[in-house]
Amino acid sequence: MRIAVIGTGIVGVCSAAFLQEDGHEIVFLDPREAGEACSFGNAGSLSPSACLPVGMPGAWRNVPGWLLDPDGPLVIRARHLPKVLPWLMRFLRASSETEVRRIAAALRSLLQPVFECYEPLIERAGARALVRRNGCLYVYSSRRSADRWRWGMNLRRELGVEMREVGEAELAELEPDLRGRFRFGQFAPDNGSTSDPSALVKAIYGQAIEDGATHRRASVVDFERHAGEIRGIVLDDGERLAADAVVIAAGAWSGRLARKVGARVPLESQRGYHVTVEDPTVKLNRTVMAVEHNMMINPMTAGLRLAGTVEFAGLAAEPRYARSRVLLEKGRELFPGLKGSRNSYWMGHRPCLPDSLPVIGAAPGADNVFFGFGHGHVGMCAGATTGREIAHLVSGRRPAIDLSPFSPTRF
Repeated sequence: MRIAVIGTGIVGVCSAAFLQEDGHEIVFLDPREAGEACSFGNAGSLSPSACLPVGMPGAWRNVPGWLLDPDGPLVIRARHLPKVLPWLMRFLRASSETEVRRIAAALRSLLQPVFECYEPLIERAGARALVRRNGCLYVYSSRRSADRWRWGMNLRRELGVEMREVGEAELAELEPDLRGRFRFGQFAPDNGSTSDPSALVKAIYGQAIEDGATHRRASVVDFERHAGEIRGIVLDDGERLAADAVVIAAGAWSGRLARKVGARVPLESQRGYHVTVEDPTVKLNRTVMAVEHNMMINPMTAGLRLAGTVEFAGLAAEPRYARSRVLLEKGRELFPGLKGSRNSYWMGHRPCLPDSLPVIGAAPGADNVFFGFGHGHVGMCAGATTGREIAHLVSGRRPAIDLSPFSPTRF
């Protein structure tokens, strides 16, 4: 079959790679180069432990602070508030203890096989050097402070995540440059990261092209339906493209396309910012999550990347790079003397749904359209698993995991 994959981020390229293994012909549809949107600037985490949703029990208490603190970890621009308010109400309803347990179990099923699913893709693409499996450290100023997050950490353990307590001395052995700033940690040995998320996407995409995929650098504006299926794709240059099946994996831009095939999915952009410090004076061996500061720090090829801020402002508003500079200021508080040859700032659109679960499954309005979007903060973690599951669906095989929690009709 000829399959149109809309999107060349991590989910799109992984879906294409697995579909090619089944013998399908792939045409990518994306005006951008592969790996240049959200996949470019994320924190690079590949974490089976990242199964907690964004909305945790008691999240409603944070709403006033979100609205009042322009430098906080989550900011809502006033102009966007009326539009995002219904999404936020769904988000708060999904933050009850019962819902969080259900959501975390579903996310765990999606994230647990992260390395198993990436393995054949990086092996074939010659990208093994881009993936590290040396664990992740969740760090705190004290053991007492860590108790504030005990419920979530215990939930991770209940779901099979190995989390080992690390005292101050061992913490300093694992990461000498953390010495004196953090006195307690949780080590997740099964986690890993990529040293260059964009390069990882480009490697899998490049192999797909080498294996026969093509790429039309155009935007999809509409679909042509026939007998309950999509048979034609209308591009922004006026061309009609024929396809036997369609995979919508266009990240934060997927909501509009989903509506074109009859599905209303409450997709929102959580605009993420990062700062990357090139040639940093601080050296880390692995990903570090400074939990109290809601900051993920990852040593990458490009430098030390600090990420972890969220902004609701929609797809069209201009970036506010002051948020990246706040990350740098916090980084310098954590690591006095943090300097580098250059600081680069970035903003990207995380595609987020209010229950922190992506949409993976057949479109309710068209028999040959498949969704793979809305991965929020776990796109790199779940990209390969999602691609594997989409290939199962397209080829009529039984999925390897229960996809019902990710159904497009759950809203």
